[in-house]
Amino acid sequence: MDISALNSTKRRWLLVPLLIAALFLAGCNLKVINLTPTSMKANPSSTYTISAQILKKRGSAIMEGSIRPEVIIDGVSKPMTLAPGNDDIWEYDFEMPQGRNSAAYYLLVRYDVKANDGFRSKEYYTDVSNFIVERRYSVELEVDRAPVGTKVAILGRGFENSDKVTVGGVPAPARLESATSLAFYVPSLDPGRNYEVKVLGVRGEISVGTLRIDASQIFVTPSSLSLSSGQKMPLVFHIPDPAPPGGLRIRVTTDIPQSIIMDVVTIQAGMKSTSITVEGGRPGIGNLFVEVPGYSEVVVPASVQ
Repeated sequence: MDISALNSTKRRWLLVPLLIAALFLAGCNLKVINLTPTSMKANPSSTYTISAQILKKRGSAIMEGSIRPEVIIDGVSKPMTLAPGNDDIWEYDFEMPQGRNSAAYYLLVRYDVKANDGFRSKEYYTDVSNFIVERRYSVELEVDRAPVGTKVAILGRGFENSDKVTVGGVPAPARLESATSLAFYVPSLDPGRNYEVKVLGVRGEISVGTLRIDASQIFVTPSSLSLSSGQKMPLVFHIPDPAPPGGLRIRVTTDIPQSIIMDVVTIQAGMKSTSITVEGGRPGIGNLFVEVPGYSEVVVPASVQ
């Protein structure tokens, strides 16, 4: 057996792990942490920041001030700059082309390391990353609690005329005020509870948050009725806020139905009050019960002689 040939083969095999280790260490001179969100909210500037933190590993031979990161996006290389007040966070502001909602990119970091003959230039590539732009989203409810009938705004972006609003699964009259504001009127629901608010549209469903409905008050004038048979008198109903689109139906019942003759009560949309005529029927003593979900019940004593 040729001993010299065998030793040469062994040396070649020993060189393989050494070369692999050298290549591994060459790529471990620095650490790149991509700080770019995978989803960003649309903005009027159509500009979105790609950012990364680039750290030199302890004991690395990277020369001071030699790190030169770039963003490779749409096949074009763009230099990154240091974020204000930082020495290891780099940024690039990408202007999204019109009609697009996403972008793919990767980072290329060039740097120099010390060598016996001066320095050597090296490169480090990251994996390909993506981010999308959300052009339709909700930021928050204008308030987190309100009584029935109150107008509440949803703030966000991408709202449309066809959007609908539900509160606790119940449709709420809604109106588009702008692409960034959608208003709705709190529907008649039981007070003292939190209800989930959602926006429903052709482009999908958005969960906005929760709204706590507080009890409101209906005021009735006069606060008691005293009638003779056949006598008529007005009864006025008043609420603190204007009635929502579609009006507010008020349920009025009585425990002396043969004694009180009255019409259905509805406060028209945009109005705060309404009045009806009450007529005395057969003699009796009892009460009127005024009820609307979300409002405190009102009891009006009534007597007919």
